[in-house]
Amino acid sequence: MKNSISRQHIYLLSASFFLLLFVLLFSFTVLIPAGKEYRIKRVAMKKVSQELREYEMFHNETLSTLKEMQHKNRRVITSFDATFNPQKFEKQNQKFFSALHVSSINFLNLEKEFAVYEVNTTSKISSPTSFYKFLDNINKSDWIIEVNFPIEFKRSGDEIKSSFTMKVYSNNKDTNASASVSEAK
Repeated sequence: MKNSISRQHIYLLSASFFLLLFVLLFSFTVLIPAGKEYRIKRVAMKKVSQELREYEMFHNETLSTLKEMQHKNRRVITSFDATFNPQKFEKQNQKFFSALHVSSINFLNLEKEFAVYEVNTTSKISSPTSFYKFLDNINKSDWIIEVNFPIEFKRSGDEIKSSFTMKVYSNNKDTNASASVSEAK
């Protein structure tokens, strides 16, 4: 009996052998070294992902704190942007005094962040309680105002005259704009 292998089988065996040889060479020269590099990069990626999650958590915490503070202090923020109007101030607080006068004091631009005003009042009362009500009203006003000491109270008959200075804080947009332009240069 003659063992005859057909030509088609020989071609198929040789093609299978070359294909097996190609797969083995490709695996050892390309895939295995790339797999090691892949594992190293995967570990580095996990570290970067962990750092990203930590930064995102920090960002979210900071953002929520900012939003909470903005919500809690929105009145102060809007007051800081409000422009002070002495006539409106006098009109709003006239009810506490029989006479109220607000005049600006210029210190040759020594205090650029805020304006300084002198307030003179006259009240026909026997105690300074209306002045304390006035201070409560200032706390609820549209402006950020600091009343400076000393506050002078002088009695004349059945009137109490008071005099004090106050600082009105407001966002000086011209100063901020010129500062940002000078910083850009």
